[in-house]
Amino acid sequence: MMGKLQKVALKPVNVALGFAAGAAAGFLFKEAWKLVAGDDDAPDAGDPDRGWGEILVAAALQGVIFSVVKAAVHRGGAITTQKLTGTWPD
Repeated sequence: MMGKLQKVALKPVNVALGFAAGAAAGFLFKEAWKLVAGDDDAPDAGDPDRGWGEILVAAALQGVIFSVVKAAVHRGGAITTQKLTGTWPD
């Protein structure tokens, strides 16, 4: 069980990691979309020139990438916290 001070100290680190993970996931999605569709711009759900299939494939790909990056950052942060503090974070 982590102490209150450790939790407070780790909060800004977790927020920064969350922002970095979001930026990395966004970049990875754009690069993956270029490979999958050969198009520099991923479709937006409100774009009238894009079809349902393209919109849904892009959303699914984006969801997978964001979920994997989020899980990897969360797990890595927990492991690092355990190594630094000797305690698994709550």
